[in-house]
This record gives sequence, structure tokens and C-alpha cells, in this order.
Amino acid sequence: MTANRKGFEPVFCTIVPPHILDKAARSADPALSAPARRTLERDALERTRRRLTTVIGAPAVAAPADAVEHKPHRTVYDAGHHTELPGAKVRGEGTEPGKDATVNRAYAGLGATFELYLEKFARDSIDGSGLPLTASVHFDKDYNNAFWNGEQMVFGDGDGEIFLDFTIPVDVIGHELTHGVTQYTANLTYFGQPGALNESVSDVFGSLIKQYSLGQSAADADWLIGAGLLAPRVTGKALRSMKAPGTAYDDDVLGKDPQPADMDHFVQTSSDNGGVHINSGIPNHAFYLLAVALGGNAWERAGQIWYDVLTGGELAQDASFADFAKLTVKAARTRYKDGEELESVTKAWSQVGVPTE
Repeated sequence: MTANRKGFEPVFCTIVPPHILDKAARSADPALSAPARRTLERDALERTRRRLTTVIGAPAVAAPADAVEHKPHRTVYDAGHHTELPGAKVRGEGTEPGKDATVNRAYAGLGATFELYLEKFARDSIDGSGLPLTASVHFDKDYNNAFWNGEQMVFGDGDGEIFLDFTIPVDVIGHELTHGVTQYTANLTYFGQPGALNESVSDVFGSLIKQYSLGQSAADADWLIGAGLLAPRVTGKALRSMKAPGTAYDDDVLGKDPQPADMDHFVQTSSDNGGVHINSGIPNHAFYLLAVALGGNAWERAGQIWYDVLTGGELAQDASFADFAKLTVKAARTRYKDGEELESVTKAWSQVGVPTE
């Protein structure tokens, strides 16, 4: 399958899947259901705004005159619990940390994401050309999500009942910004298997950013997405587990993690854009299996193979899991010849039931 890109089509991507919020919205406890319902309503509105912006065109974002090549240019805004973006500027590139821990975490997370892409993949910001990184914090009231809207990052504070501050896990920040990388490269369609690949790529690089920040090897990492985000009353560890999809949470309010780990348990659904946050567990698990098989730091070889596919120009917008898998085999062979990387990537996909032949 060949690539077919007719211009970038940025989409509205949230870290919390709709099925979690749908479940919480049906709770008999209004302290749980009300914030979930408001978040679903806000997400629907933002999604519509994104579609309209895609049709009429978004304003171009240029680096400021004082921007330095291969250095981040970060700006953090405070939305003040309102919904107009970006809000009031509270921190710019190179300024000292303030008293607001949320602002400081957002700033650091933007930097950690920029650093991994530059240092390990020679990519200058998410567009490869020094795109300024913008984030707004304290979005809306009790907003239970974080999102990339095609132009910037937005973080809610959570309701304190189900979710805590969305700037806490650095992998959430890396995940959402990686939607921007995908937007500027493979531009994967946000539906069905290509949509699940879109989500999986964000989980993969979000996890790599976390591991890189903590200096963790593949063996040391927890492979959880959103660890530290769930409030104490929730029975669970995170939003997703790449190591063991389907085990991240099992809660009386949120339900049980529905992610499959292999194609035998692929979920057919019309919700969540054809299950993009659910079936992403399959390619997530394949990456985990590859990373631990190769050992060492996951961003070095496993991450390089995934990055080569994402940015190589051959990945079609409507790529299936099998299309992606075949390209990872090709990328492994191109970069590492017939070494253990090729054998390990083929085995990883075989273990999750995705063909590479």
C-alpha cells in the first residue's frame, strides 16, 4: 500500500477514551457523573470545532524571531477554568518556574518531548522544523481530559474523584504531542485500524518519553500510560498497559479495561471512531514485546524502527495493522540487516497475531 496524503488533516485527540467517560457519566453519584458528562459535552464541541477548522484552515504557526534552531520554544497559558484558548500567558521559554506546579509540569513535559525527538531521532520539534510548543492548563472546570487539537496541548485539572491533574504523567504530554508528529508525517486516518495505529504510536512515544526522562531500560519501565492520573478511589493503575493490555483498571465506576492484547480478541465496534483507543492495545503489545526482547533502552532500536516507519513516507493514511507490521519488518531489515532486530520484530507481530508476510 502506498502513501496518499492530500494535505494534513489534524484531528481532535483526547487521552481519556470516550468509553471511560461514558461509563462514569452513568454513575448514580452526581459527583462522578456530572464532571464526566460535562467533559463528554466539551469534547464533542471541541471535536466539532476541529472539523470546522480543518475545513476553513487553521492559521499558520511560525517560530518567533528570537527562536533558536534545535532549541524548544515553549509557552504555557492559564485558561483560568474557562474554555477560551489559549488563555493568559504564564510562562515562556527560558523563564524560571513559578508557584503553579501544573504550569511547571506542563513546561517540563513539553521540554521532555522536544528533547527525546531531537536527541534520539534528530527531529526539531513535532513538525521537524522547530514548531513552537504551546500548552494551556486549568482548562474548564473539573475537566477530565487532556487533548491535542491540531495546534496546541490542553490540560484539564480533573475532578479529583476519578482523575487528578492531567499534567502529572509526562507520558500523557508526550502522547498528545506525538499526535502532532503523526499529523505532520503519516497523517493516519483517525478511524478503525489506522486510527488505532495513530493512538498506539502516541502511546509508544509517550512511553519512550517517560522512560527517557527517568533513565529507564525496557526491563525497568512499567509500560503504563497515565500512571498517577487515577484518583485514590479508583481501582486501577493507569489508563492503559502496553505490557498487559486489558489490565490497567477494573473499577465499579469505570468498568474493566477493554483493550485486547492480540488479534484473536480484536473488538468490533462503531463507537470511539471504530475502537481507536481499544484496539490500539494490539500494536502496543507488539512494541512492548519487541522492546523487551531487544533489551536496553527501548528508544534506541525498537523506537527507531517505529520512527522510521512513521516518517519514512511509505505508511498510507489508511494503513492496517498488517501494513504497519510489514513496514516495521522492512525498516528493521534496512537499518539492521539480518540481525536480531529483524527476527525480534517479526516474532513480536506473530505473537499478537498480525501477519508480516
